[in-house]
Amino acid sequence: MKLTIVGCSGSYPGPDSAASCYLLEEETVSESGEGRTWRILLDLGNGALGQLHRYVDPLTVDAVFVSHLHADHCLDLCGYYVMRKYHPTGAQPRIPVWGPADTADRMARAYDLPLDPGMHEEFDFQEHPSREHAETVEVGPFTVEAHPVVHPVAAFALRVTAGGRTLVYSGDTGPCPALDAAATDAHLLLAEASFRSVDDNPPDLHMTGTDCGRTAAKAGVERLVLTHIPPWHDPADAEAEARAEWDGPVELARAGATYDV
Repeated sequence: MKLTIVGCSGSYPGPDSAASCYLLEEETVSESGEGRTWRILLDLGNGALGQLHRYVDPLTVDAVFVSHLHADHCLDLCGYYVMRKYHPTGAQPRIPVWGPADTADRMARAYDLPLDPGMHEEFDFQEHPSREHAETVEVGPFTVEAHPVVHPVAAFALRVTAGGRTLVYSGDTGPCPALDAAATDAHLLLAEASFRSVDDNPPDLHMTGTDCGRTAAKAGVERLVLTHIPPWHDPADAEAEARAEWDGPVELARAGATYDV
């Protein structure tokens, strides 16, 4: 499974990156020997759609998984709607968009569309299951689990497995047992580090580098990549905090970076 960091800036697009968007790709080969590259996106925040063109044709994406409905994680679905509806090659087939319960209406309101049809003709909106009805979603070789985490709005960590390897994306969350459980034994934990430990931070909103390091240690992950650091912070602070709590590999996400999970 290949991860490409399309956008990793926290809260809004920064000078070096769009907001949150992560591309996962996996190759499959059919019984007839025909190859196929499957592609999913984790989030599509503001500024990310334009950057996605650098790495793949956006029309080749098979599904989008939205962690929560803050603008820096979902707003470029509006541009993607336009692209899929009005592309010169014709209207594109509907693709699944998994997200919190209000995703379809939230996107229609964002683009000032009537709720019916909204964007339903372009996207097949599906709701992340609740904790009580947890289930897996399969898109080609990808198996995706959505785990509710703590944030001011409904938010989910996403656990993605393909080819026997697992990536966990925290989305936006404060430290919580649900994230620890979702990240258990992950080969790569992509964790947001929006806050600094030296500041007086509100609870149940975001994580510090210290929180990320502790989560990696509790969950027994193989590799930690810090993301969603706002432009007003120095990413080196988050990295130093994480390294003080965990002795495994720690990296800072940057736009365009790729990882073999």
